[in-house]
Amino acid sequence: MYAARLVGLPIFDPQGDQVGKVRDLVVAIRSESSQPRVLGMVGEVFGRRRIFVPMTRVTNIDSGQVYTTGLLNMRRFEQRSTETLVVGQLFDRTVTITTTGITGTIYDVAMEQARNRDWVLSRIAITEPAKGLRRRGQTHVAEWGEVEGLTRREPAQGATQLIHALNELRPADAASVIHDLPPERRTAVVAALTDERLADVLEELPEEDQVEILGFLADERAADVLEEMDPDDAADLIAELPPETAEALLLLMAPEEAEDVKRLMSYVENTAGAMMTSEPVILGPDATIADALAHVRNPDLTPALAALVYVCRPPLETPTGRFLGVAHIQRLLREPPSTLVAGALDESMENLRPEATIDEVAAHLATYNLVAAPVVDENGHLIGAVTVDDLLDHMLPEGWRDRAVHSA
Repeated sequence: MYAARLVGLPIFDPQGDQVGKVRDLVVAIRSESSQPRVLGMVGEVFGRRRIFVPMTRVTNIDSGQVYTTGLLNMRRFEQRSTETLVVGQLFDRTVTITTTGITGTIYDVAMEQARNRDWVLSRIAITEPAKGLRRRGQTHVAEWGEVEGLTRREPAQGATQLIHALNELRPADAASVIHDLPPERRTAVVAALTDERLADVLEELPEEDQVEILGFLADERAADVLEEMDPDDAADLIAELPPETAEALLLLMAPEEAEDVKRLMSYVENTAGAMMTSEPVILGPDATIADALAHVRNPDLTPALAALVYVCRPPLETPTGRFLGVAHIQRLLREPPSTLVAGALDESMENLRPEATIDEVAAHLATYNLVAAPVVDENGHLIGAVTVDDLLDHMLPEGWRDRAVHSA
């Protein structure tokens, strides 16, 4: 059973209730000749808390699920100096197969149950460096005792295989993994992530992690990553930076992206204007239902942003021309595709003003049973939309992401 396939699997108790997800394996490596014993799994439970799940509590691993006795200690996992994380610390380590002399990097590790019922690491999967026109080098699987380099510290350990594993996770889950990496390993991972993926992960990290990671980057790349973030998230992050750093990054950003961020930063904290996104789905009155459905199918949209289409007179970039109304996706699904979206507007809903307080925004969404709502200025122009996730992000206690990760 390979570690990369275990990451992300649900953990169930005997009653069939999911209690968490697998995030890593914890092993004790004593030498390169003896197979390390798998001590347990790092499980992530509600609130992103990481706990230790001893292998003695694991009753079965089958059909993409992990079953436990249900008797789990919910105390936060703290790695000991004698312990090694398979995904976090073994992946990407450079090793050599002694029987063939082949050198490569670890991309997966297999475990199996020994005769005494203990779980041990048994095989190492490595990949050679790519040669010629090959995009990926040749792969090999070797027994644990046939590989050397597993116990030495590697200051320049790469991140390729860990990146592959992280790319299979949702941004919030990948953020949780990155949060718990050792500093030097986190730096390598951040350097290897694409700007778009790093932006997605940054949006899910606590503020202090966001500021620290942005500090790892050269100013030009930091500006590129900020451009990939949602404008409201980028505005929140820039507001946490020293003024001179914030100003320098805004100057390096594309002018239109920087303008959106500056406009969001100009609103009073915890108002609709400060928490809204400036990039909802906006269409003109001549767009059809088919056009609208094509836009909301965009997989990059959150469910809340995809729930409404905002219809405006040109220009269709915020601040738009005159705002005409919103169309709910449920209504769009009931109408013929060739119908104009302007004929499916909800005319009963009031709009939010940018100065609306957080309590007023919450009351508005609750009153109309909405997951998103338009924010319109005094001249009738759409300037953004507030979603329920934006609202929750601001209503939860300050630093809630950090406390969720660290709570014990």
